[in-house]
Amino acid sequence: MKLCLLRLHNHQWCFLLCNIILFHALLFGGDIVEEFLLQSSPAAYSDRLVLELRERARKLELSESINTSLLFPINTEACHPQQDLLILTIILTSPGNTSQREALRNSWVKQTLVNHITLRTVFFTGSSALGEEIEMIRLESVKFGDIVQFKGGVSRGGLMRGHWERVKMALRWVLLYCSQARFIILAEDSVYLNLPALSSYLLGLRTHPDDLYLGRVIHRAAPERDPDKPSYLPYQVYSDKFLPDYCSGPAFLLSQDVVRKIYVAGEDVSLTLPSDILIGLCAKRAGVVATHSARFSGNRHIRYNPCCYNFLFSSAGVGPGLMGVVWRDLGAEKGHSCGLLQTYYSLVVCKAMTYLDKLPFLNNKNQRD
Repeated sequence: MKLCLLRLHNHQWCFLLCNIILFHALLFGGDIVEEFLLQSSPAAYSDRLVLELRERARKLELSESINTSLLFPINTEACHPQQDLLILTIILTSPGNTSQREALRNSWVKQTLVNHITLRTVFFTGSSALGEEIEMIRLESVKFGDIVQFKGGVSRGGLMRGHWERVKMALRWVLLYCSQARFIILAEDSVYLNLPALSSYLLGLRTHPDDLYLGRVIHRAAPERDPDKPSYLPYQVYSDKFLPDYCSGPAFLLSQDVVRKIYVAGEDVSLTLPSDILIGLCAKRAGVVATHSARFSGNRHIRYNPCCYNFLFSSAGVGPGLMGVVWRDLGAEKGHSCGLLQTYYSLVVCKAMTYLDKLPFLNNKNQRD
């Protein structure tokens, strides 16, 4: 093999090098462009409406009352006021997703301390019309003490509107009971989160960041104008050519001040759109710019590879079986050490296999189980 390489002529070397560059451009070009060339410009804080909203957010005072306690019939303990909490993760779940919550509790949710920094995770769910699920949630809360239930469900006013209601209530809970958490992650219960990697990234930031809205950013998405589609957005309601930049679900991160600003900006927002788009819309109204990180997978499931998952912050669509496999390989008890070359090779493999998984005849569904 070495002898063959040495015998290559200059034009053959150039051809080989061009193919290697093209291969990497196809795999990583999109991420590089998004990371460095498509970052949104900071908002102009001279805008009167933006300044007024930010001032309202700064002065916002929510107090626990009888009405508030009725909104959360099941409510876990509030965060300790003296606790230095780096990350609070709010996992949005449905009452019937028992097996997924169990898989999460047996994997990355176990991590409450990373690099001597405190983390906390809470499951946030709506109510249920089924008596069996109501009792199940109540027993889970008694046993684990990590569930918050609000009086509402994802079916009220349609699926998307109900999901947005749940997100707004989750933000309200954060402001009421855990306002000292520095960063908040909103995640679905099918996400694997790499909390050690994310914690290291946040601790490595030069200054304590305000206005941090971090995830896989979707740039210049066009609003749906087809009235037959569920996410139809009439021109009269939203006249802009493109939707605001937003961090794609099912996992993204907000600094505590952004939670406050989005909550205030979203008080009168009731569009029938996915909640991640609505959060982007509220962020724009509050003058908050979405920051792109290719280490969030967005709504994509990343084909499993230990060194790849060791580098990424999140992967979507991870079922209970795979959740256990990832935790066994990367969990706090063992950890996983990957060199630079190993990480590079794993990212190439993960990227290539994730693209191949989009092809129906090559999609291996067993990877998600």
